[in-house]
Amino acid sequence: MFVFYDDVQYDKHGWRNRNRIKGPRGSQWLTIPVLSKGNVSEGLPINEVRINTDQPWVAKHWATLCQTYARAPFRSWCAPVLEPIYQRPYALLAELAIDLTVAVARELLGITHTRFERSSQLGIAGTKTGRLVAICRALGATHYLSGPSARDYLDEAEFAAAGIGVEYMTYDYPEYPQLAPPFDGDLSVLDLLFMVGPEAPRYIWQR
Repeated sequence: MFVFYDDVQYDKHGWRNRNRIKGPRGSQWLTIPVLSKGNVSEGLPINEVRINTDQPWVAKHWATLCQTYARAPFRSWCAPVLEPIYQRPYALLAELAIDLTVAVARELLGITHTRFERSSQLGIAGTKTGRLVAICRALGATHYLSGPSARDYLDEAEFAAAGIGVEYMTYDYPEYPQLAPPFDGDLSVLDLLFMVGPEAPRYIWQR
């Protein structure tokens, strides 16, 4: 079970609307423009953040991906999955991010047995650790996998009291071929997919 925590406050300095790719000339950001005035600045939840559709970001993104990975071994394998996502007229950032994540997971990484849910649709109230525990209990979870930065604020005792184990993800992946040295490990999964194709899961899970 994978839950998109889509109704917590948007962090305009985070990775919610951007990620990094790498071509022969080095790493670069791909950023989806979002409306800031009267929107992000007021601390809206992620699922209410609107994309700035006045900017031609879709054409720019797709052209950048095609040019950057023109010589990537698995460009023709990835493109048919990604292009339809870029062709859809998204208004909300969360809708695009979720659709793209699910498409990559299911169609390129082979994650076919995982259920995807959105916290905003579960009807569970609360804040901080208490709400996470409530979501886990509502879904029948016995184990919670978290990002490593959550160590600073998660109350593991609340999980333990509910009989739920906690584990922290370690992003320690092996190097894989990239279009140019030196190796950069802080890139979007798209870089891995363009470069190694169906072998991508082995690089992610072999450790």
